[in-house]
Amino acid sequence: MLRLVLSLVLLDPAAVTEVSQRDVPASSVLTPDGDRLGYAPVPRPYTGARRLTGVLLGRDPVAKTDVLCGGTVIGSRSRSLVLTAAHCLYRGGRLLEHLAFLPGFDRGRPKLGVWPVVRTWVPARWRSRPYSPDLLPYDVGLVGVARRKRPLEAVTGRGLKAMPTARGTELRGLELLGYPAGKGYPGTVLYRCVGDTVEAVRKGPGLMVTHNCHATAGGSGGPALYGGAIAGVVSSSSPLRDAEGYTVLARLGGKVFGRMFARADETMLARPTD
Repeated sequence: MLRLVLSLVLLDPAAVTEVSQRDVPASSVLTPDGDRLGYAPVPRPYTGARRLTGVLLGRDPVAKTDVLCGGTVIGSRSRSLVLTAAHCLYRGGRLLEHLAFLPGFDRGRPKLGVWPVVRTWVPARWRSRPYSPDLLPYDVGLVGVARRKRPLEAVTGRGLKAMPTARGTELRGLELLGYPAGKGYPGTVLYRCVGDTVEAVRKGPGLMVTHNCHATAGGSGGPALYGGAIAGVVSSSSPLRDAEGYTVLARLGGKVFGRMFARADETMLARPTD
């Protein structure tokens, strides 16, 4: 069983480096017309799950840097929740500022509007413990966005269902969506990558790893889709210099995510219209 290595790093747009041409061997690229990291641009217009995916923007108040991640509308009774990675919301134990979700983002234009974040939820251990690879199975977060006159799902369409999977479940043909940034990637265009997964750890809710996709900066928080549902969230990747690059996906399984989702939905249902 594959074990995560301590050199694993969280994706950070501020840490974009030159990408090796050998990150994903050509024989491992499953995406039609996939590039050296296994990714290909999503055809326009964005529809279905791709319309529900967008960028989550924030500002680190201490480092004074902007953070770009992915996010996806997840179906809920409140119709106002977005799924992302926990590290896209908290850095060094502090909540990012000025968070906003831009669904259907394309070429710098927020075609479905800018939705300010009014509440955030991450597993308690993500806020209270220093970073370590042991936290990666819990790298899942939720945000509630301002509803104004209409909830988010009234504009984007019905959010995607969560697909909880147990530790050890392997999935074939997962589709990763995100906005890669850095050399060769603009950070403003939606890309996709098709990958097969294996299990990475022996404890907690588990982690999926794919060697068919090597996510770069900006890819964090994007969805891993399977059968029209969200099976996981892009969490991190091996260092870009790794000739056998891989991407790590946090599962939506276990009691931690279930309780967090229920609490977030109840909170947003009770919240008055902004």
